[in-house]
Amino acid sequence: MTATSPTILALDFDGVICDGLIEYFEVAWRTYSLIWSPANDTPPDDLALRFYRLRPVIETGWEMPVLIKALIDGISDDKILQEWVTIAPQILLDDKIQAKDIGAKLDNLRDEWINTDLEGWLSLHKFYPGVVEKIKITIDSAVQVYIVTTKEGRFVEQLLQQEGVSLPPTAIFGKEVKRPKYEILRELIQAAEKPVSLWFVEDRLKTLQLVQQQTDLDDVQLFLADWGYNTQPERKAAQNDPRIQLLSLSHFAKDFSAWL
Repeated sequence: MTATSPTILALDFDGVICDGLIEYFEVAWRTYSLIWSPANDTPPDDLALRFYRLRPVIETGWEMPVLIKALIDGISDDKILQEWVTIAPQILLDDKIQAKDIGAKLDNLRDEWINTDLEGWLSLHKFYPGVVEKIKITIDSAVQVYIVTTKEGRFVEQLLQQEGVSLPPTAIFGKEVKRPKYEILRELIQAAEKPVSLWFVEDRLKTLQLVQQQTDLDDVQLFLADWGYNTQPERKAAQNDPRIQLLSLSHFAKDFSAWL
């Protein structure tokens, strides 16, 4: 039986708190252009919509420009949805480029953009309805709130500050910690002085399944955010998994007791 509220609430950022699809596409296109130097510097008309639809395949930022490369190369949306885990490394291999180099270029472009046009950059991010208010209320309660994300922590801080959410940097675990999310959850539990009830809200089914595989994390309550970057088959798989609860945005934005 799930407790009616957690002592620790761990939240993914992209696809749970913030919808950055417009910014992702823009920064991915800029990075793609920098690496692959296309003849035309404006993206094809349907490219952004296809990118948005395929966003659920992306786990880490470096994959975004590679997704654009796959689309420009004519790989079909269905093939990408089914076979992304083999398509992405093949593109890296074919073009003799490393994931970390793409990631560094993408982060540098983002930093440059923030430094030269912070308002423009912030304006391309939308926070899901009710989520910011929910987090503020939770921070003021006895529940400890942490952000566990594959986005750089400094970008998360910028966006939360803009919304008036004051979380200490120690409560934000971004890409820079270089550890899987289940490791971070484990550390949060170990660092707590008393028995904890940890809830983890994530929009990526694979990430939740990796937590499930850790036998020492059996007590962590797992939630798949159905408003995030996931597909219908993934939501169905979560519904059929007794360990994972499918969470809707309207439930998330209400009281904890109303979640279940």
